[in-house]
Amino acid sequence: MDTKALRQKILDLAIRGKLVPQDPNDEPASVLLERIRAEKQQMVKDGKLKAKDIKNDTVIFLGDDNLHYEKFPDGTVKCIEDEIPFELPEGWEWTRIGNLFTTVTGSTPSTKDKSLYGDEFPFYKPTDLDKGINVVSSTDYVSEKGYNSGRVLPEKSVLVTCIGATIGKTGMIHKTGICNQQINAIIPNIFVLPEYTFFLLNSLYMQEQILTNSSATTLPILNKSKFDSLLIPLTPLVEQKRIVSKITELLSFIDTIESDKTDLKTTIQLTKSKILDLAIRGKLVPQNPDDEPASVLLDRIRAEKEELIKQGKIKRDKKESVIYKGDDNSYYLKMGNVAETLDDWRIDDIPDNWGVCCLGEVCDYGNCTNVDTKDIPETAWILDLEDIEKDTGKVLQKLTLKERNSASTKHLFHKGQVLYSKLRPYLNKVVLADDDGFCTSEILPLDFNGYILPEYAKYYMMSPTFLRYANHCSYGVKMPRLGTLDGKKAVLTVPPINEQKRIADKVSQLFSLLDSIAENIN
Repeated sequence: MDTKALRQKILDLAIRGKLVPQDPNDEPASVLLERIRAEKQQMVKDGKLKAKDIKNDTVIFLGDDNLHYEKFPDGTVKCIEDEIPFELPEGWEWTRIGNLFTTVTGSTPSTKDKSLYGDEFPFYKPTDLDKGINVVSSTDYVSEKGYNSGRVLPEKSVLVTCIGATIGKTGMIHKTGICNQQINAIIPNIFVLPEYTFFLLNSLYMQEQILTNSSATTLPILNKSKFDSLLIPLTPLVEQKRIVSKITELLSFIDTIESDKTDLKTTIQLTKSKILDLAIRGKLVPQNPDDEPASVLLDRIRAEKEELIKQGKIKRDKKESVIYKGDDNSYYLKMGNVAETLDDWRIDDIPDNWGVCCLGEVCDYGNCTNVDTKDIPETAWILDLEDIEKDTGKVLQKLTLKERNSASTKHLFHKGQVLYSKLRPYLNKVVLADDDGFCTSEILPLDFNGYILPEYAKYYMMSPTFLRYANHCSYGVKMPRLGTLDGKKAVLTVPPINEQKRIADKVSQLFSLLDSIAENIN
């Protein structure tokens, strides 16, 4: 369910008079407008408003030809039928923001005068409007002196960002304060409910008006005069109350839906994590006593390695880590003369036909082929971190060198290799290459040489156990990463090769089901 679109639909129905039924006994909006005009005239007489504040007020009316006209202060009349976006119910009227409200543009107190700032009154900025209808505080505050130097905004003023990338962002304040120059504020009056004003300004129709009427520059601006001239539908006051009540009820229901969606998404992610945890501990699929034990596989790997060393084809790694089982039946990792317990890995209860080794024993961890981009064909696949979805093992997009236009050195990888990010913010980005290509140097291609099924290795490196270890061992300030030595020392639980296949298939099946649920709730 697209709850954002549903919110917009509710507001759209509301401003068109289709959300709640009309009552013919309601005092029509035309009478409300007459009252507003009379009130403004009186405020000018009383000195509460200046004559210039109402000099641009106009009257919109329906002519005998059933077309809309606008009468200006100088007495001229213009047909504005081409401006009218949709038909209103009986008793509603079209008008402009400036005809209904007193509006003000904020200003920023001089930052050179420290006495203007303090903690007494909110100083609202666009970022403070994220709370929407419930803006109760601000990031910055001013002193009483700063407050009195600004344009005072009473409670329930509706603030609209009219400059910058967040143009149109709207909030209703619940504490009197001032605002900066990026904001136009609508001062509340007794004729229009502030909540109705807020919902009206958030409707797709009004948001599009704000964008359409803003200056077409890199920094969009809607000045106060254009803001005041925005065309809005006005409903009878009694119906405003019904509309606000119904919108509030429906949006509250949507909030509940969104909360449930978030809870379900969290549950799905936790479920995936649990599945992976069970998978690497031998608790996801049953064991088959006929499978060749993993110990035989590991012995074969080590024997082959010793033979290669004997033949001089490879050198013995002086920093190689070895895992062994002590007399206490617990696992230990030994490097040189130093041994450390592996209790944190919680591997004491793995099945009897499973084995344990270091990741570096079964893959070429850290042995990467660097390639300069000038030596890479334009049509070659170039994989970057942004192309990999977190926690899913999925490639989001495939771009070629020509499309990516990247100049940095890349790592060569081949189909079937596990591609793993060594940077801490992206440790949960792991994929299985389905083709040859090149990747950013922050991604390590791992070749398991047929010893470990790549699908199983991928899920192991996505597991909470490995991620916890990688996070703990990562070093660096700006971009923490898992070092090569620590990567090689990571503990890998090894099932028999046939069980690796069963585990990978089962995880894939369960993840597919969970992904289907996630897509349906979206």
